[in-house]
Amino acid sequence: MADAAAAPGGGAVLSETMFADVKTTLNLFGIHRREVRGDWSYPPHQHPQYEINFLLAGSQIMTVGGRELVQSPGDLLLIRPGELHSSRSGDGLPFDYFCLHFDLDDRLFLPLLGRLDQTLFRAESELARKASPVLRKMLEPGQGGGPGSVAARMRLQAAAFELFAMLWDAITAESLLLPRPSHAKEELAQEIAARLQSAASLNFRHAGGRSGAAAAGASGAARAGAGSSGEDGEEDGAGGHGQGGLGRIAAELGISASHCGRVFREVYGQSPRAYWSSLVLHESKQLLADSRHSIQMISSVLGYRDIAHFSRQFKRWTGLSPSAYRRLHLHSSDSGGTD
Repeated sequence: MADAAAAPGGGAVLSETMFADVKTTLNLFGIHRREVRGDWSYPPHQHPQYEINFLLAGSQIMTVGGRELVQSPGDLLLIRPGELHSSRSGDGLPFDYFCLHFDLDDRLFLPLLGRLDQTLFRAESELARKASPVLRKMLEPGQGGGPGSVAARMRLQAAAFELFAMLWDAITAESLLLPRPSHAKEELAQEIAARLQSAASLNFRHAGGRSGAAAAGASGAARAGAGSSGEDGEEDGAGGHGQGGLGRIAAELGISASHCGRVFREVYGQSPRAYWSSLVLHESKQLLADSRHSIQMISSVLGYRDIAHFSRQFKRWTGLSPSAYRRLHLHSSDSGGTD
């Protein structure tokens, strides 16, 4: 990384403005526009990323955490990681919506986003009015190279960052009215996140270089990092960072596992389990992008009991089976782009 340095020329510089370094990782998943019939519905599901759902036409009822939210055209809905939600028509007629899922590695943005009280922004709200042109820009067909091209992906990311800047303005304004977590809590949550990232990197990098029986043996290390084999509900294998793994981190920090989870959720707006799941999903997609790895081996590396459990969980997260995702990725690569 380049460091800021004194400009050459001694006193010849008349003025200089130094801008902040940008170190942010953005992942966009499951971006789609869908027009559906009035009898269509999407069953209850959850995923480890934030979701933005923007209604283009018709009426949609989104049930989030047991609460029904009715969307009209132009309404923007933000769904948090791990929140159970489902969708159906609000009036029995067809409707049209645009949806994207994202995670953003930003220590300032995520804690504020997690504490945002308002999640449904009506079309007449300032955020929805400003965001509408940006979201509609994302719907424009790519110019040359197809939707999977590098240029198309760069345009999507640019539009996404523009959208996040607007979201930042909205949540900053609301956050002034909310009690702020103490600095100690924020530091603790960031330390927990760093340890989860470190465990994921260590386990997956250690297991990822192996194949066959060696990968199967290495999957034990992934389970150890996760602390759960996914038996407690969500079939996420290494993605199930249960009480065992969180308990180890809590013990290392000298606090209880319940306090650990409570502080993490207060700061980041999601549980450590959902955060771990997002790390597993990212690693799953990285491994599936390499055709040298069989899906059987990937499921083993990630700590799943068998390929069926991995396939079910991956489809819950992305709406695609691992094999369908791989085919889509390879097709995009052949067209000049990657996932």
